[in-house]
Amino acid sequence: MDGPRLRYGRPLLDPAARLWVGLVLASCAILVTALGLLFAHHTMASQLDHAIDSPIITWLAGHPGLAAWLAWPGSQLPAIALSAVIVIGCLLTGRLNGAILAAAAVPAAVGVNDGLCKPLFHRTYLGVLSYPSGHAATVFALAATLAVLLNLPPRPEGARAVRIVVPAATCVLGGVVAVGVIALRWHYFTDTVAGAAVGIGTVCALALVLDLPARLRHSTGHRRLGALAQVAMLELSCEPPSPTRPRASCCSWSP
Repeated sequence: MDGPRLRYGRPLLDPAARLWVGLVLASCAILVTALGLLFAHHTMASQLDHAIDSPIITWLAGHPGLAAWLAWPGSQLPAIALSAVIVIGCLLTGRLNGAILAAAAVPAAVGVNDGLCKPLFHRTYLGVLSYPSGHAATVFALAATLAVLLNLPPRPEGARAVRIVVPAATCVLGGVVAVGVIALRWHYFTDTVAGAAVGIGTVCALALVLDLPARLRHSTGHRRLGALAQVAMLELSCEPPSPTRPRASCCSWSP
């Protein structure tokens, strides 16, 4: 018995979802830019950060090991492992575009976070670049990836709970990671908010870009079908050929 045939697949996003994903991408970009400009080159917590960070730091001050465990899911090893599981699942179901999204999501988010945003805005915490949080960007990139892949059409009605619960649980995990990195004094609260926006926004951008080949292919297919339908209508509108009227003279076109 043959296994699933690997194919690029239909678009990751249907037209309605594409609009919402574009809006989410724009919102994430605005949020990251606005907070980045507000806190650029800052070396101290803002009032909002201080109000949220202080209770967390105090609460976990005597438990540095617990704080490290809370932050661990946002580190490299678990992110690679979960990404690999998602990639394998997509390949087993024959969705090449889904596998590409899952493989690229975390590296792209970390690249935007650490390669672009951190040096650009240059906010520091205890002398180390902190804005946005790479740990938060990693976890929320995985959450956004799962949200996209679990909502691929067709959507079985019985799996609706899974489509909601799994991404939501991953977002909760992102909140846990944020608590851990705040308690460890690696990031301010607003760093983690911006990191979440980087992760989600990066996946939205990737999904839109990866959909371009499938959309172009589908558009070409629709144009071909339209041309064939037009030809068929022209044939039906022609009078039947007769011995005195050859087929080429029936219509204004020739086959």
